[in-house]
Amino acid sequence: MSKQNIRSLSLVEIETYFQTHNQPKYRAKQLHEWLWQKHAHSFDAMTNVGKDLRSQLSEDFDLLPLSIDATQYSADGTIKSRFKTFDGYLIEGVLIPTDERKTACVSSQVGCSLSCKFCATGTMDRKRNLTYDEIYDQVVLLNEQSKTGYEKRLTNIVFMGMGEPLMNYTNVLKAIERITAEDGLAMSPKRITVSTAGVSKQIKKLGDDGVKFKLAVSLHAANDTKRNEIMPINESNNIKVLIEALNYFYKKTGNEITFEYILFKDFNDSLKDADELIKIYRQVPADLVNIIEYNPIANFGLVKPEEATTDAFMKHLEKNRVNARLRRSRGKDIDAACGQLANKG
Repeated sequence: MSKQNIRSLSLVEIETYFQTHNQPKYRAKQLHEWLWQKHAHSFDAMTNVGKDLRSQLSEDFDLLPLSIDATQYSADGTIKSRFKTFDGYLIEGVLIPTDERKTACVSSQVGCSLSCKFCATGTMDRKRNLTYDEIYDQVVLLNEQSKTGYEKRLTNIVFMGMGEPLMNYTNVLKAIERITAEDGLAMSPKRITVSTAGVSKQIKKLGDDGVKFKLAVSLHAANDTKRNEIMPINESNNIKVLIEALNYFYKKTGNEITFEYILFKDFNDSLKDADELIKIYRQVPADLVNIIEYNPIANFGLVKPEEATTDAFMKHLEKNRVNARLRRSRGKDIDAACGQLANKG
């Protein structure tokens, strides 16, 4: 990249640029609309901007949109897209349709550095963080798929794709700012959930920054010994520290907190494990516990429990007044389900 990315400029900075080139102020608003509302992928697409001005813009700036490299369609209606960045990296995003919702699952990093033992993305090296406009482009492209395939706009966005969102803090928050802005996609922050493996320091920062979106925590084991085994991040962000951070976040924001808990056979699926989960649930103002069906990944030793074990686990939570929901996987046949994103094929 030899030129500045035009989408790194604010509206005020664009106005300043046009002033130095003796252009009227309204040109800045025109350009801003093309970038964030009309989703132009080139300066030539900006048809109400003069040809000479478009030429000048292309000399001074780069416009680096995300593009769709490949698309897969699941039998259940889920659509997985592989996106290509300007510098050739590949990431994945998923459109998950139900009767009530059209949800975009987006990525925040190229790869991941956390190495969780149940996640295919964890086997990949983290190459770099995604920029906020690359995250924004995922949402735009998945929204277009939703409108084309289902004649409805996206209703929800979850940051549950590739990468740890809170280790790309600035870009994720800036992307959400653009997604929720009136001169962006104008989505409600209440429709956005950011999922974290438990970066406690950054969870507290979310509280200090007064964010409006929901927070989901990938727990997956309810004691430190087991969580250390499958999630190395727990060694530096143990459950006690995590609980403290979540209570701080809630005190500052009042926003919903969800726990995510994948069931693994003979590892975290006993009633004793359920009791440990209940204990954590009662220490945090959590709105919901999502019990997730495990999606097997090649060369991993973990497997999903029998239905009877899952049913017993769920009934024990319900008996103890835990608001729990069993989340069935979508898109398993195209490796688009939870934990399966790894640019396979």
